[in-house]
Amino acid sequence: MISRSFSAGELIAYLKTLRSEDNIAGMRRFGIVAEAALGISNPDLQKIASLAKRDHERALELWRSGIREARMLALYTAEPARLTVAQAWAWAQDFNSWEIVDAAADLFVKARLERELIPAFAADEREFVRRTAFSMIAGAAVHLKNEPDATILAWLPLIEAHATDPRNFVRKAVNWALRSIGKRNLTCHAQALALARQLAERDDRTALRIGRDAVKELESPKVLERLAAKAKA
Repeated sequence: MISRSFSAGELIAYLKTLRSEDNIAGMRRFGIVAEAALGISNPDLQKIASLAKRDHERALELWRSGIREARMLALYTAEPARLTVAQAWAWAQDFNSWEIVDAAADLFVKARLERELIPAFAADEREFVRRTAFSMIAGAAVHLKNEPDATILAWLPLIEAHATDPRNFVRKAVNWALRSIGKRNLTCHAQALALARQLAERDDRTALRIGRDAVKELESPKVLERLAAKAKA
C-alpha cells in the first residue's frame, strides 16, 4: 500500500487479503471476540492506519462493517476533533471486547469527551461499557498531562463506588485506573494510595483484591523512585 486516500471499501478489501486463521485462533485464547475477525495484529493495523491517514466519515463506514479489524482501523483513523458524544455512545452499543474498548477509550480521551462519558459509562450496567469509563480514566491520568490534578482525582469516588464489581473486565479496568492515577505524580499518588489501602481492608473480595494489588504497585520502590525523580525535575 502507498500513502493516499483510501475508501472504506478499499481498506476492507485489503484487510481481507491479510486474513490468518492461525491468528484468529490465537486471538480467542486472549479473550478477543473472533467471530468477525480476520486475524490481523494491532501493530499491523496501526501501520495501515498511518498510511490511510485520518478520515472521520470513512471511520464511521469502517465501523458499520462489523469486522473486528475494520473497527480497530476506524478507532485509529477517526478524527478526535469531529467525534461527538452521540457517536461515542453509538459505538459503545457494539462493544464486545476489551481491546476494542481500550482503543475506543484512547480515542474518546483524545476527543476530550471524558467529562461527559466517564460518569455516564460508569453508571451503565453493561460490562464493556462500564469498562470504557475506567479505561478512559487510566488513559486520562497518563495522557492529560496539562489537566489539573483535581480533575483526575475527582474520579476516585467512581473507582471506590465500582470496586465491588466482580466482572473480570470491569475489575481489571478499575484496578488499572486506580494504579494509573497513583502513578501520575506525588499528589495523586498520596490520594490513590489512601484509597487503595482502604479497599484492601474491605470485606468485599473484589475490592480487597483491587486494593491489595494497587497498594503493592504504588508502594513499590520503582514507582516511588520514579515519582520522586519526577517531583525534582
